[in-house]
Amino acid sequence: MSISCNPPGPAAPGALPWGMPINTFCMLLHLSQLANIVPFGGVVLPIVMWATNKDRFPEVDRQGKVVLNWIISSVIYGAVCFILTFIFIGILLLIALGVCSLVFIIMGAIKANEGVVWPYPLSIKFFKSSETQ
Repeated sequence: MSISCNPPGPAAPGALPWGMPINTFCMLLHLSQLANIVPFGGVVLPIVMWATNKDRFPEVDRQGKVVLNWIISSVIYGAVCFILTFIFIGILLLIALGVCSLVFIIMGAIKANEGVVWPYPLSIKFFKSSETQ
């Protein structure tokens, strides 16, 4: 006999992801990108949060796709900026990317707490949902 913490299918009415309200969870999903104090924490934590709840909570799925799109986009932009550091413009672009990332994460968290799906500007759409197309 196996016991599953997250049964497949939609959540029962009144169910909460990780024991917190949906909007709070989605806000923390955005803010979890700031967990880079632990190596790769800003990548692993949002993926775990999204993957464990995406099938049960459509709102978490939509917000998670926005977050993952930004993570992948920022890695690509960061790689391009790193290459451009050899002609010195990359340093300025890396600083701009860091500022944009911080601002976008905070704005996304505020909007998620209000129940709004806010696709980050400059984000490449790798994962699409009905509200972010």
